[in-house]
Parts: sequence; C-alpha cells; structure tokens
Amino acid sequence: MHPSHVLVPLDGSPLADDALVHALDVFDCPVTVLNVVTPADAGMSEGGILEPDEDRLGSARERAERVVDLASEQAQTVDRTVETVVETGDPAETILAYVDEHDVDHVVMGGHGGERSGVAGRLLGTVATSVVSDAPVTVTVVR
Repeated sequence: MHPSHVLVPLDGSPLADDALVHALDVFDCPVTVLNVVTPADAGMSEGGILEPDEDRLGSARERAERVVDLASEQAQTVDRTVETVVETGDPAETILAYVDEHDVDHVVMGGHGGERSGVAGRLLGTVATSVVSDAPVTVTVVR
C-alpha cells in the first residue's frame, strides 16, 4: 500500500537530509518536513541546560526555520513541494503527536548512533528508536 502523507523529521544532520531525498524520490504523495525545537536547543552551558529565555528560544526557532526552508529549496530542485512545520517540545513525542494529529501514514527519518544502551539505540539513535517503537504507522529509517 502506498502512503498518502509522509512525514520527514529533520534535525539538520546529513542522515536527515538523506531521509528527505529518499522520501521525495520514492513517494509520490504530500511530504511534510518537521523540525522540533527542544528546550535544550535554546541554550547550553558548560554546567548543563540553561533556562530558556526569549532570545535563546528565538535563535533556536530561527535555526529550525532555516532547516525547513533548506528542505523546501531541496524539494524544489526535483520539482516537488513540501509542507514545512516547526514545533517545540520533546522530539520523539512531538513527531508521534504530529503523526496522530495530521493523518500521516508513513515516517521517513534519519537514524543516528547514540549512547542509548541496547542494540536498537546504538543502531538507530534514541529519537528514531522511540518513533520506530511507538509510531502507529510504518517508519523507514535511512542510514
């Protein structure tokens, strides 16, 4: 069965970019790109996470907007358009909520090696592992 709406979560990494290329190449349906601004994106210090303030959140949101704008430009190079969305929250939870709330029936995302224990965490990364585990739709992980 072919999907009718594909979601591609982007974080600005090369694997996420590869996931977008894959989605645009393989699926002939609407594609939405989503970047999630996390409170941790708002600012870090040597001692850990800083409390978010308007300037830090604004800067993080501007970076997120650049990520989805670049995705839109990339889609145009292959005569496609994408819907672009920037949300704030926990990445995995936000991706899963977006799937539930927007009739998404397939997710294509990059996988990252992470510090999470277990084989799945090392192979996919923590966000991808959570989405693969909990999504009610098919998830393709690009490595």
